[in-house]
Amino acid sequence: MPKKTRDKTPESEKITINLGYVDLGRIDLLVQEGFYSNRSDFIRTAIRRQLDSHVDAVSKSIDRHTMELGLRDYSRADLEAVQDAGELLHIKVVGLARIAPDVSPELALATIGSISVLGSLQASAAVRNALADRIR
Repeated sequence: MPKKTRDKTPESEKITINLGYVDLGRIDLLVQEGFYSNRSDFIRTAIRRQLDSHVDAVSKSIDRHTMELGLRDYSRADLEAVQDAGELLHIKVVGLARIAPDVSPELALATIGSISVLGSLQASAAVRNALADRIR
């Protein structure tokens, strides 16, 4: 019986940062002393604390820009409904926006006027190429 593979979308995005040797050494010392399990744990914790300290500013900005927060999926059926209604989407997401793999570049072009994602956009290479001038 063939093994079933799941289409597993990563729940996080990998980033790279540059740190000075002294800062890196201080982080390593905290890891060595058991305050954090590893460098990534320290960095994630620091980022979450900073985000928590700015929660009101982020919320007000999201409201001001009428953006959606979190995960937003756009299926082929969603875009076909937009097309049938003769409308055009202006996607604004803080988090992760996903355009389903079965969405054709033609359907995307007919239904998506602009895309602004602060976070990550997941779409097929063909859809990304078709919408390149509409992605901000």
